[in-house]
Amino acid sequence: MVDEVVQRLGRVDFLDNNIGIVSTRSVVDESADHWRRVMQVNVECMYLTAKYVIPAMIRTAGGGAIVNVSSISALRPRGLTAYSASKGAVIALTRAMAVDHGKDGIRVNCVAPGAVFTPMVATVGMSAEARERRRKASLLAIEGNGWDIGHAVRFLLSNRARFITGHTLVVDGGTTLMGPPRHTDTQ
Repeated sequence: MVDEVVQRLGRVDFLDNNIGIVSTRSVVDESADHWRRVMQVNVECMYLTAKYVIPAMIRTAGGGAIVNVSSISALRPRGLTAYSASKGAVIALTRAMAVDHGKDGIRVNCVAPGAVFTPMVATVGMSAEARERRRKASLLAIEGNGWDIGHAVRFLLSNRARFITGHTLVVDGGTTLMGPPRHTDTQ
Protein backbone atom coordinates (compact mmCIF):
# COMPACT_ATOMS: atom_id res chain seq x y z
CA MET A 1 0.00 0.00 0.00
CA VAL A 2 2.74 2.46 0.96
CA ASP A 3 4.80 1.60 -2.12
CA GLU A 4 1.73 2.20 -4.30
CA VAL A 5 1.13 5.62 -2.75
CA VAL A 6 4.77 6.63 -3.23
CA GLN A 7 4.75 5.34 -6.80
CA ARG A 8 1.55 7.21 -7.69
CA LEU A 9 2.04 10.42 -5.71
CA GLY A 10 5.79 10.58 -5.11
CA ARG A 11 5.48 11.11 -1.37
CA VAL A 12 3.51 10.38 1.80
CA ASP A 13 2.55 13.39 3.89
CA PHE A 14 -0.42 12.19 5.95
CA LEU A 15 -2.00 9.15 7.49
CA ASP A 16 -5.58 8.97 8.76
CA ASN A 17 -5.32 5.74 10.73
CA ASN A 18 -9.01 4.89 11.13
CA ILE A 19 -10.28 1.36 11.70
CA GLY A 20 -12.36 -0.42 14.28
CA ILE A 21 -14.67 -3.25 15.18
CA VAL A 22 -16.76 -3.46 18.32
CA SER A 23 -17.64 -6.01 20.96
CA THR A 24 -20.43 -5.63 23.52
CA ARG A 25 -19.30 -8.30 25.96
CA SER A 26 -17.71 -8.04 29.42
CA VAL A 27 -14.34 -9.66 30.13
CA VAL A 28 -16.20 -12.61 31.64
CA ASP A 29 -18.42 -13.10 28.57
CA GLU A 30 -15.85 -12.25 25.87
CA SER A 31 -14.14 -15.16 24.15
CA ALA A 32 -10.35 -15.02 24.08
CA ASP A 33 -10.43 -15.33 20.27
CA HIS A 34 -12.76 -12.38 19.82
CA TRP A 35 -10.76 -10.28 22.33
CA ARG A 36 -7.63 -10.93 20.26
CA ARG A 37 -9.51 -10.10 17.05
CA VAL A 38 -10.67 -6.72 18.44
CA MET A 39 -7.11 -5.90 19.54
CA GLN A 40 -5.70 -7.06 16.21
CA VAL A 41 -8.06 -4.97 14.11
CA ASN A 42 -8.25 -1.88 16.34
CA VAL A 43 -4.63 -1.62 17.50
CA GLU A 44 -2.33 -3.91 15.53
CA CYS A 45 -3.58 -2.66 12.16
CA MET A 46 -2.77 0.92 13.21
CA TYR A 47 0.67 -0.14 14.42
CA LEU A 48 1.42 -2.01 11.18
CA THR A 49 0.23 0.82 8.96
CA ALA A 50 2.31 3.37 10.88
CA LYS A 51 5.31 1.02 10.88
CA TYR A 52 5.49 1.22 7.09
CA VAL A 53 4.15 4.74 6.53
CA ILE A 54 6.55 6.53 8.90
CA PRO A 55 9.77 5.57 7.07
CA ALA A 56 8.15 6.60 3.76
CA MET A 57 7.07 9.94 5.28
CA ILE A 58 10.58 10.61 6.49
CA ARG A 59 12.17 9.54 3.19
CA THR A 60 9.76 11.23 0.77
CA ALA A 61 8.37 14.25 2.64
CA GLY A 62 10.83 14.93 5.44
CA GLY A 63 8.04 14.51 8.00
CA GLY A 64 4.29 14.52 8.11
CA ALA A 65 1.22 14.10 10.25
CA ILE A 66 -0.69 11.09 11.53
CA VAL A 67 -4.12 10.98 13.12
CA ASN A 68 -5.17 7.79 14.87
CA VAL A 69 -8.90 7.45 15.49
CA SER A 70 -9.90 6.23 18.95
CA SER A 71 -13.31 6.64 20.62
CA ILE A 72 -14.88 8.29 23.63
CA SER A 73 -15.39 4.71 24.82
CA ALA A 74 -11.69 4.81 25.77
CA LEU A 75 -12.33 7.81 28.02
CA ARG A 76 -15.76 6.97 29.37
CA PRO A 77 -16.40 3.23 29.13
CA ARG A 78 -19.99 2.02 29.22
CA GLY A 79 -19.54 -1.65 28.58
CA LEU A 80 -17.95 -2.53 25.24
CA THR A 81 -14.97 -3.74 27.26
CA ALA A 82 -12.69 -5.08 24.53
CA TYR A 83 -13.52 -2.11 22.29
CA SER A 84 -12.89 0.41 25.11
CA ALA A 85 -9.58 -1.25 26.00
CA SER A 86 -8.45 -1.31 22.37
CA LYS A 87 -9.34 2.34 21.82
CA GLY A 88 -7.50 3.23 25.04
CA ALA A 89 -4.48 1.47 23.56
CA VAL A 90 -4.85 3.68 20.47
CA ILE A 91 -4.53 6.79 22.66
CA ALA A 92 -1.40 5.36 24.33
CA LEU A 93 0.00 4.35 20.92
CA THR A 94 -0.60 7.90 19.67
CA ARG A 95 1.28 9.48 22.55
CA ALA A 96 4.18 7.03 22.29
CA MET A 97 4.45 7.57 18.52
CA ALA A 98 4.45 11.36 19.07
CA VAL A 99 7.40 10.97 21.46
CA ASP A 100 9.24 8.59 19.14
CA HIS A 101 8.80 10.54 15.91
CA GLY A 102 8.67 14.23 16.80
CA LYS A 103 12.39 14.32 16.05
CA ASP A 104 11.53 13.10 12.54
CA GLY A 105 9.16 16.01 11.95
CA ILE A 106 6.10 13.81 12.33
CA ARG A 107 3.17 14.99 14.39
CA VAL A 108 0.94 12.24 15.79
CA ASN A 109 -2.46 13.04 17.22
CA CYS A 110 -5.69 11.26 18.00
CA VAL A 111 -9.38 11.98 17.50
CA ALA A 112 -11.87 10.41 19.91
CA PRO A 113 -15.28 10.54 18.26
CA GLY A 114 -18.53 10.27 20.11
CA ALA A 115 -21.57 8.52 18.72
CA VAL A 116 -22.28 10.06 15.33
CA PHE A 117 -24.74 9.19 12.59
CA THR A 118 -22.93 7.81 9.56
CA PRO A 119 -23.90 5.82 6.47
CA MET A 120 -22.64 2.67 8.23
CA VAL A 121 -24.97 3.34 11.18
CA ALA A 122 -27.84 4.03 8.78
CA THR A 123 -27.16 0.74 6.95
CA VAL A 124 -27.51 -1.37 10.10
CA GLY A 125 -30.57 0.63 11.08
CA MET A 126 -31.22 2.84 14.05
CA SER A 127 -34.59 3.76 15.45
CA ALA A 128 -35.71 7.36 15.66
CA GLU A 129 -35.81 6.95 19.44
CA ALA A 130 -32.18 5.80 19.57
CA ARG A 131 -31.09 8.74 17.41
CA GLU A 132 -33.00 11.11 19.70
CA ARG A 133 -31.27 9.65 22.80
CA ARG A 134 -27.89 10.23 21.13
CA ARG A 135 -28.83 13.79 20.24
CA LYS A 136 -29.91 14.48 23.82
CA ALA A 137 -26.63 13.03 25.13
CA SER A 138 -24.82 15.99 23.54
CA LEU A 139 -24.46 19.18 25.57
CA LEU A 140 -25.10 20.96 22.28
CA ALA A 141 -28.32 18.97 21.70
CA ILE A 142 -27.32 18.16 18.13
CA GLU A 143 -26.57 14.93 16.35
CA GLY A 144 -23.02 14.60 15.11
CA ASN A 145 -22.12 13.13 11.74
CA GLY A 146 -19.08 11.84 9.94
CA TRP A 147 -18.20 15.30 8.65
CA ASP A 148 -17.71 16.51 12.23
CA ILE A 149 -15.06 13.84 12.71
CA GLY A 150 -13.55 14.36 9.25
CA HIS A 151 -13.11 18.10 9.80
CA ALA A 152 -11.29 17.45 13.09
CA VAL A 153 -9.00 14.93 11.40
CA ARG A 154 -8.33 17.33 8.53
CA PHE A 155 -7.43 20.11 10.97
CA LEU A 156 -4.96 17.88 12.83
CA LEU A 157 -3.38 16.79 9.55
CA SER A 158 -3.08 20.39 8.34
CA ASN A 159 -0.27 22.85 8.93
CA ARG A 160 -2.69 24.84 11.12
CA ALA A 161 -2.00 22.18 13.75
CA ARG A 162 1.77 22.39 13.28
CA PHE A 163 2.40 22.86 17.03
CA ILE A 164 0.10 20.08 18.22
CA THR A 165 1.33 16.54 18.81
CA GLY A 166 0.46 13.76 21.23
CA HIS A 167 -2.99 15.21 21.76
CA THR A 168 -6.40 13.50 21.84
CA LEU A 169 -9.14 15.73 20.47
CA VAL A 170 -12.55 14.67 21.72
CA VAL A 171 -15.26 15.30 19.12
CA ASP A 172 -18.51 14.38 20.85
CA GLY A 173 -20.64 17.48 21.34
CA GLY A 174 -19.81 17.36 25.05
CA THR A 175 -21.18 13.86 25.61
CA THR A 176 -18.24 12.79 27.80
CA LEU A 177 -18.97 15.72 30.10
CA MET A 178 -22.54 14.62 30.72
CA GLY A 179 -23.44 12.69 33.81
CA PRO A 180 -26.62 12.15 35.73
CA PRO A 181 -28.43 15.41 36.48
CA ARG A 182 -27.41 17.02 39.76
CA HIS A 183 -30.05 17.61 42.36
CA THR A 184 -30.59 21.32 42.82
CA ASP A 185 -33.03 20.67 45.57
CA THR A 186 -31.70 21.91 48.94
CA GLN A 187 -34.22 19.98 51.02
